[in-house]
Amino acid sequence: MENLLIVYHSQSGNTQRMATAALSGAHNELITNVDVRFLTAKEATPDDLLWANGLLLGTPENFGYMSGGMKDFLDRTFYPVEGRILSLPYAVFISAGNDGSGALRAIRRIANGYPFREVQEPVVAQGDLTAEDLRSCETLGMTLAAGLEAGIF
Repeated sequence: MENLLIVYHSQSGNTQRMATAALSGAHNELITNVDVRFLTAKEATPDDLLWANGLLLGTPENFGYMSGGMKDFLDRTFYPVEGRILSLPYAVFISAGNDGSGALRAIRRIANGYPFREVQEPVVAQGDLTAEDLRSCETLGMTLAAGLEAGIF
């Protein structure tokens, strides 16, 4: 059994909708050997991160950066897991008012320190969420879960 951790922060509900779509993809009926934990950034702990074989991070773009809630999760978990994670595959989804590049750049910079290994292109939804944005998040969750199950990541 592989373990996928989905951690997200949402204020307006957009990032939560994206996270729920990713969860739906990870629970695709063809994926049978992946356990998923679906947690807010506030709820997630270092133990959750150590449990995971793969990670999906979801954040709104706030002031051209990741949300404070996501930054808090990364701050709280870094030192407790330091040296205990060798190379955790991860992907990102962002609900952006602008282009999301500042939030993505910040997450990538911090992810290098863990070390996390980005295995999929991020989903960046600009402005109002569309059905296509949610389908992209569902595909993101399904692909990461399927890749974990198949031993690709």
